[in-house]
Amino acid sequence: MKRSLIILTLVALIIILSVFIESRIKRKQIKSETNLPIATTPVSLFPDSNQIPATSYGDLVRYGKSLVANTAFYFGPDGELQHVSNRLNCQNCHLAAGMKEYGNNFLLVANGYPRYKERSGLMESLVKKVEDCFERSLNGKIIDSNSREMKAFIAYLGWVGAAVKKGEKPKGTGLEELPFMDRAADTLKGKTVFENKCMVCHGKNGQGQELPDSTGTIYPPLWGADSYNVGASIYRVSKFAGFVKSNMPFGATHDLPQLSNEEAWDVAAYVNTQFHPSKDLSGDWPVLSKKPYDYPFGPYSDKFSENQHKYGPFTPIKNFYAGDKK
Repeated sequence: MKRSLIILTLVALIIILSVFIESRIKRKQIKSETNLPIATTPVSLFPDSNQIPATSYGDLVRYGKSLVANTAFYFGPDGELQHVSNRLNCQNCHLAAGMKEYGNNFLLVANGYPRYKERSGLMESLVKKVEDCFERSLNGKIIDSNSREMKAFIAYLGWVGAAVKKGEKPKGTGLEELPFMDRAADTLKGKTVFENKCMVCHGKNGQGQELPDSTGTIYPPLWGADSYNVGASIYRVSKFAGFVKSNMPFGATHDLPQLSNEEAWDVAAYVNTQFHPSKDLSGDWPVLSKKPYDYPFGPYSDKFSENQHKYGPFTPIKNFYAGDKK
């Protein structure tokens, strides 16, 4: 009887111990998963990378995805192919290789071209769109428009947006548009947000964290010589604010944000107040009245200052162009 009791006690202890060990393992798995690269948000229109066909077209699409995810490896200062860009990757601004909900994704890109662009005042092709990213977001030079790499970029953009019909705008495309504040974005408050929520990954001086082999970054620089230049769309505070609200800090999503709207506006203003490389913008926005409300460089066809165009408040500017010319 005593022996049976000892055996039952040992069995119970083994069961309790195994449950404890399993729970510890699960907690470790969850903790490690939070340090993985941002995963693709399950949106039905995003294609499955495992379904890329085993054809020459599929090879081009796979190569295009690699170029988007590892741009600096191919084209950066130490690039395998050319040295024409900075240390950023396309997916630093287009998360999960352009396949994350409200992560500045590529769902609408391919179907949106060719189109007339107010910024240049010209009809532009999808090739020109890629070239603009190289010259602005990657602060670099364009690549050969007839190269295999350009064809791969175009193939990948087309593959990502293949399920979207022209003229449609599914929920979750592009970036979230945040409601305006009734004040200007505050760079001092933004600095506090940055120090509390962003600095751990992006560094005290916004320098990011490089890969050990210096071929790219684990976390991208937010300002400085290796960051996007002043001609990039994300240099507009509304674009940056929408980006960080749905995606930052690490682990945030559109449905589970970690920043308030005001924190997003303020930190965007702070980051874009820091140094970014210059670019000749003299050819941009030939029709002044078509400049976006938060385009930070004059001249303008309205009465508002350059400072207000950069930081807000933006409601008076929007109202002005909506017909209230007071």
